[in-house]
Amino acid sequence: MPAEPRVVIWRSAMLGGSETFIRNQGEALSRWQPVYAGATKVESAVSRDTDLIAYPSPDDRNAFLRLRLTGSSPRLRRLLADAAPRLVHAHFAGDGWLVSGEARRLGIPLIVTAHGHDVTRQPASSGAHGIRYRRNLRTVFDRAAVIIAVSDVIRSKAIGWGADPAKVRVHYSGVPIPPPPAPVAKLWDVAFVGRFVEKKGADDLLAALATLQPSRPRAVFIGAGPMLPSMRAYARELGVDATFLGVQPPDEVRRVLLASRLLAAPSRTAKDGDTEGLPTTVMEAAALGLPVVSTHHSGIPEAVDDGETGLLSPEGDRPALAANLSRLLADEALREKLGGRARELMIAKFDLRTQTARLEEIYDEVSRAGA
Repeated sequence: MPAEPRVVIWRSAMLGGSETFIRNQGEALSRWQPVYAGATKVESAVSRDTDLIAYPSPDDRNAFLRLRLTGSSPRLRRLLADAAPRLVHAHFAGDGWLVSGEARRLGIPLIVTAHGHDVTRQPASSGAHGIRYRRNLRTVFDRAAVIIAVSDVIRSKAIGWGADPAKVRVHYSGVPIPPPPAPVAKLWDVAFVGRFVEKKGADDLLAALATLQPSRPRAVFIGAGPMLPSMRAYARELGVDATFLGVQPPDEVRRVLLASRLLAAPSRTAKDGDTEGLPTTVMEAAALGLPVVSTHHSGIPEAVDDGETGLLSPEGDRPALAANLSRLLADEALREKLGGRARELMIAKFDLRTQTARLEEIYDEVSRAGA
């Protein structure tokens, strides 16, 4: 066995550019050695050539299909056996099911983190897909030694879909806490960072910004997704001063946030039931001392204390969102006060190193129980 026990960190698509939280958490481990593994490789700023990929070639699609249909794969079994981990930690419940069968056959304990859509939208799907997903969800909940939920709301959702309450623990992934940033010139008034999907509420933000005349705030949008073309068109239609930068690497996201007066994260429940868990961007902005204008949605109130570290409004309420944006943009002292308190909250409750040390305690516990 290696000097440091190994944990396979599993994400089926290894690794999407918006999933820096997975890489950050693994890199913050101090007593466990992370081994990153997935079914397929995603080319992004956070994927690596050293990631172990079970199905690296387009010619492997039939073998991958077998895994998705049966939960069994000799190739995946060999990959896990060669990695020789003491634990497998899978991110997202559906991904957890994919790896759970081979982990069980090898006698490797499994931890699964539920993040959001995996216990909100996906199990509510209709037809054969929904039936199969719910069956697989119950299976992985049964096989997992511990189920980690990224917020209290996500814990309740997992339990609602059949997880044993005794297994489900709320654990915040956390974010790196940088040194106090030096003041920089503000290029933008409002920053938005996230995928352009319905639950992120980019259209609510654009509609709210359009009402803030004659000040016409400067907004910057970072991210990609299926709604990006329509949001560009919507911004033009409304006459909003909006710059769309597309996907950016983490260092550039940080630079943009520091050059912005506030972060807007107007998340809402999508029509298909998809919700957030606890958006990493909210915590990253707060750690930089930015106030956050967001909504009473899912786990966000666990990281944004309304009136103390940011401002919250009901999800989908565009006039209330506009009022909170206007209030903060007009009051520099309030922005500084809320931003300072936001950073203090991140240090106290969401520090990546502290949270990852607590995660390692869970690893220790599960490893001992499985020995």
